[in-house]
Amino acid sequence: MPIMKLDWKKLEYPIVALSPMADMTDSAYCQVVRQVVNEKIINSRLIVFREMVSSEAVVRGNDKTLGMTDIHESERPLIQQIFGANPETMAESARIIETNYSPEGIDINMGCPVYKITSNFNGSALMKDGELASKIVSAVKEKISVPLSVKMRAGWSDHTECIQFAKVIEKAGADLITVHGRTKEQAYAGLSNREVVRQVKEVVSIPVLYNGDVFTWQDYFIALQETECDGVLIARGALGNPWIFLQIEQKLNGEEPTEVSFKECLRVVKLHLKYHLEQYGENRVPTFRKHLSWYFKGIANFKDWRIALMTAKTREELESILNQIEKSSPDKLDQSNLKA
Repeated sequence: MPIMKLDWKKLEYPIVALSPMADMTDSAYCQVVRQVVNEKIINSRLIVFREMVSSEAVVRGNDKTLGMTDIHESERPLIQQIFGANPETMAESARIIETNYSPEGIDINMGCPVYKITSNFNGSALMKDGELASKIVSAVKEKISVPLSVKMRAGWSDHTECIQFAKVIEKAGADLITVHGRTKEQAYAGLSNREVVRQVKEVVSIPVLYNGDVFTWQDYFIALQETECDGVLIARGALGNPWIFLQIEQKLNGEEPTEVSFKECLRVVKLHLKYHLEQYGENRVPTFRKHLSWYFKGIANFKDWRIALMTAKTREELESILNQIEKSSPDKLDQSNLKA
């Protein structure tokens, strides 16, 4: 797939996007999501955001981190997310990534609520210092030629903090903003506040994407209506459910969204396993288990199969179990069980 020149303001709206999630939206999963969509949608509007990488590690030339920024052509268009608190380091890491891997955009993480990130003043901690956040955006903007976006939370402790913060980020040079409707203190508990995200959309002139509590294709359209945003990033709702993007695009195209059969689920699990082992090595079946728990979450009478899947150690063993499941399982996959 050729590298496209991305312009957030000229994309087809509403935007449909896979949200960056640490340890989950790696190259293997991004390839799966893209393939599930492209098998049935011509000229998909899907944008994928890759999991965040440390700007410090990129600048130091850490091999593992740089490997995380390598892009398989089938993933494009792709946005690489970075995190850090030093403007010069953030800018240099963005330059290195663009020069060597050519993502269609760079995204700055100002929303992660996890302590090991915020304790070093990364992620959502930057929302407590608008001046530093502004310096980071400006510095990165100067070093790259691709669009720059910022992902933030509703606030650190107050849901309305994002309204003023978004204006600061826009003034610093961001081309797009994504707002997760929870505060840092909420983490992933409680409900996402969509009203404050709607207010952010009102006070800035750049595109705004919404993130939070979207677990089905129907949720996507409700979120659009309630926030009046330019699109939606889907995070946990996409784990074990790459079909959500296909279903949304089908609905946007006036088609009936596809119902996912159990056979289709198993096909995609095998595909994901293939890409995962190609990326990490044949001995990394255990690291695939985190995805299995999402694909088969909440399915009734699945306990014994789940134990077998989560203890498999080789590709052959895991594929054999999946084949046995296919021979003995019902045809339809109840997606209501896929909610996080």
